[in-house]
Amino acid sequence: MTALPDASAAASRRAFLAGAAAAAAAPTALAVLGAAAPASASAATGCPPPGYAPVPPSALGPALNADGYFVGRITDTLYWVTDSFYQAMFLTTRDGVVLIDAPPTIGHNLLRAIEAITTANGMPGTVTHLVYSHSHADHIGASSLFGPDVIRIGQAENLRLLLRDDDPNRPPPTVTFEDRYVLEVGSEFLELAYHGPNVTPDNIFIHAPAHQTLMVVDILFPGWVPFKSLAIAQDIPGWIGAQQVAMSYPWTTLVGGHLGRLGTRADGLTQIQYIADLQASTRAAIASVDPTPFFQQYSPNAWAIFKAYLDAVSTQAAGPVTAKYTGVLAAADVYTFLNAAAILDSLRVDAGDLGPFSDHP
Repeated sequence: MTALPDASAAASRRAFLAGAAAAAAAPTALAVLGAAAPASASAATGCPPPGYAPVPPSALGPALNADGYFVGRITDTLYWVTDSFYQAMFLTTRDGVVLIDAPPTIGHNLLRAIEAITTANGMPGTVTHLVYSHSHADHIGASSLFGPDVIRIGQAENLRLLLRDDDPNRPPPTVTFEDRYVLEVGSEFLELAYHGPNVTPDNIFIHAPAHQTLMVVDILFPGWVPFKSLAIAQDIPGWIGAQQVAMSYPWTTLVGGHLGRLGTRADGLTQIQYIADLQASTRAAIASVDPTPFFQQYSPNAWAIFKAYLDAVSTQAAGPVTAKYTGVLAAADVYTFLNAAAILDSLRVDAGDLGPFSDHP
């Protein structure tokens, strides 16, 4: 069962994020009720925070309201919600609301956001359909808040995974599809598409063509480097390819599922270049790092040899990329080493680039 944060933790998180996001508050905010001062991480934990580079203001989203969320209009009937960690999207129609994802960190604030918007625009506020982007609990772990009668929609593999997980917070989808599904509700429609495994075996693309908006989760991270180990992707070649798939859609607004702001096409191109630079740097490091010292120091401990070698390659690969993107993409200095390590593992096992371990004695 996914545990929601207790009241004190949630209050601290809201205070910090409201203060941090205030510097980049969007002028089109619908629900900004005043930002609190940032909380001190070191005061809360008793430990000094790591010396990470400042977050570029361009990476931050709008300030949160007193309840710890922001809800904003994408177009006349399409909206997004964020708590600066996660995002959801919802479509208001004359026949009810279509919600895409239900992150537990937003939780009941999804209900508050939907009620505020539908009350203001005079549309029905009942969530009739809930689309699952993929099976991960951090994105759909509040699904149970919407009761048993909502129509839940996911890719066929999504059903298998959720039946396996047997999590009451993530009821399995009641409608599934293999490759394509058009969801039409109250004269509005969404195009759901599966392009193969990437971050998970079931992750889908949700396109709202009338609104020039694409929602694809855990693939593009506007303004930031990807989360650690390339978003913990289960299929790294598929994940890298999914970036290009996302850019092949005709959208102007991206809902990426994470962090505090929406994405632009320029954001997508910047991340693709970051990954290309990291791949090139990792290949160069594979070719140049000599494993001999690690054999000499750690033999006969095979795992120590490999760890030392892989860490050395990842460190060398990450160095120039971190330097290039610090100040351009938030957290370049936080996760580039782990992203390089993930690319290194994929180059070795998926692409056969084994470097000094490719000999055939």
